[in-house]
Amino acid sequence: MNYHAVNRFKASADETRLPDVSLREQFEARERRFIAPYGCLSEKARRRLTDASHCSVRTAFQVDRDRIVYSNAFRRLKYKTQVFLNPLGDEYRTRLTHTLEVAQIARTIARALFLNEDLAEAIALGHDLGHTPFGHGGETALKEIYSTNFTHNKQSLRVVDCLENNGRGLNLTLEVRDGILKHSKGFGDVMPEEPAELPITTEGRIVRFADIIAYLNHDLDDAIRSGVIETHQVPEPCLRVLGRTHSERAIRMIRDLITSSEPAGDKLVLQLSGPVNEAMQALRHFLYENVYRSSRVHREFVKAKKILSDLYSHLLDNETDLQSELRKLDMHGCNNRSQRRERLVCDLLASMTDRYAMSLYKRLFFPSSTV
Repeated sequence: MNYHAVNRFKASADETRLPDVSLREQFEARERRFIAPYGCLSEKARRRLTDASHCSVRTAFQVDRDRIVYSNAFRRLKYKTQVFLNPLGDEYRTRLTHTLEVAQIARTIARALFLNEDLAEAIALGHDLGHTPFGHGGETALKEIYSTNFTHNKQSLRVVDCLENNGRGLNLTLEVRDGILKHSKGFGDVMPEEPAELPITTEGRIVRFADIIAYLNHDLDDAIRSGVIETHQVPEPCLRVLGRTHSERAIRMIRDLITSSEPAGDKLVLQLSGPVNEAMQALRHFLYENVYRSSRVHREFVKAKKILSDLYSHLLDNETDLQSELRKLDMHGCNNRSQRRERLVCDLLASMTDRYAMSLYKRLFFPSSTV
């Protein structure tokens, strides 16, 4: 773009600006003109704690997105398992790459449906911050050794509320926090029938779909790459309806969700067409039975559970080591007198990456080569 073109661009942009109005307020005004009635406006956002400061450039949900991206928990996702533990291959997904794929899918869907892209992105980027090392095997371990009520989505909310920023939390908006808490499906329906389990925003509900679209596609890719399954084992109806490549399947599900979702009063009912939904559920069932519950994956999860169980017991009984590890992970500010020791150890373990947990286990329990 040459000098004169830049000046013309700046002049045309200036004509649309209101005098003495911040960029944030201009973005909020643009949202009012653009976002559908069932979308969530940034100016309506509510924070968990009182926050008198307002960014003059970013909307509330953009601020939340940035707080998440700059957090310690977000950076640790790059060394946390998605499905395959501590993968050595550079192309395998980690919890971080999964999160980025979910965020991109959520933004695409939100934009196409005239919803708040920034809100959808912020929820997606924060949805797995509380995931344990070693994937769902680590989550299962903490359910057994700490509490049956432990879930990674509840832990993600705990991360942004209580653990990040050395115990001060990120003070995110209620809309983002709600979406993080209610993103998880487990083995349940993509859209639960119980209203209390549904995210309060349409953008939060989009993330539930984006999450499953992302992991069905990339987990299938990684399972084939690793040799856990072979392409010919994938049910033919799934390939015929959804596509035979990652790109074809993702595009098919995203487009189908966009075209099949329908307004109902001031709500938007997110749904897939019958054929695509059936194929997606069949692929989901196939992955659960042949990948997530496969003997090869399960065997590694058993090892992971052993690591976390032994670390949990040791840290409960050794105050010096516990305090040392809390300082290393910038969590020493989370240690207050009202905090149960078991809860503190659980938070510490859930915050560790795969390689951090394995390194600590080796240091604590393996014989030293030095005298």
